[in-house]
Amino acid sequence: MPFLPAIPHHIYVAAHRGWPKQYPENTMPGFRAAAALGVDQVETDVQVTKDGHLVIFHDPTVDRTTNGTGKIRDLTLAEVEKLDAGKPRNMEGQGYRIPTLEEFLDYLKTLPDMTLDMELKVYPAPGDESLAYDVCDRVIAAIADAGYAERSILNTFSGRLHRYIQEHYGSSIRRHVYFPFPCMTTPQHLLGGNAGNPYDGAYSCCMFRSLYNDGINMATKAEFDAIAAMGVEPWAGTCVKDEKTVDMAIERGAKLITCNNPDEVLALLRQKGYHQ
Repeated sequence: MPFLPAIPHHIYVAAHRGWPKQYPENTMPGFRAAAALGVDQVETDVQVTKDGHLVIFHDPTVDRTTNGTGKIRDLTLAEVEKLDAGKPRNMEGQGYRIPTLEEFLDYLKTLPDMTLDMELKVYPAPGDESLAYDVCDRVIAAIADAGYAERSILNTFSGRLHRYIQEHYGSSIRRHVYFPFPCMTTPQHLLGGNAGNPYDGAYSCCMFRSLYNDGINMATKAEFDAIAAMGVEPWAGTCVKDEKTVDMAIERGAKLITCNNPDEVLALLRQKGYHQ
């Protein structure tokens, strides 16, 4: 069966870092609550600790989403596990913490139909090349060892990482890229470090900013169509959050919506007949 089978008049829904409108992001309670809504995919992020452990976390620092301070790469796993991810949301002391990659993948065993979009957040900046490629290899190996390769996709804003995955893993790893990129009709770009065309061999593309931006961070219908014509699925991002933006995603041909409020987006899609 394909990763996300094409179903007429059906738009898949991915929970962005869980359900961050209601729960601290990238925490197990948020993932569990989003899954209970009936989302088709969970999107999350991987960082690495000082002692080399892979953890589910977005930012390079822990300041925004926990009661701690500093770079996550300067903290050991033991120190990371003591952080309270509920504090910034006035939900401290309720068990919200940073999970390990192993814990997250183990949870997915209970959701055999759930797909996974894993974002690599360790980039191959100067001096970090070896670490970034090692983290990438370890994430791919962990997904394979868990038996999730057929239901997973990797994404990153690093064009160099996309090139590395393409060169070392080929079509065995699905890649989720981003629009716009300079090879299209706009000088803006979200994927750096890739001298080639990052859409070559990609499975999906999140359709962000447009040259003709109307105040909503979504590409135009023509740009959606151009990506689809390359054989790449156009996906809509977290700008989709209400009826106006859901209608835009439908009209422009989005195959999947990644959102922060999956309860509301799912309800709207179901009401309009776009999610079974």
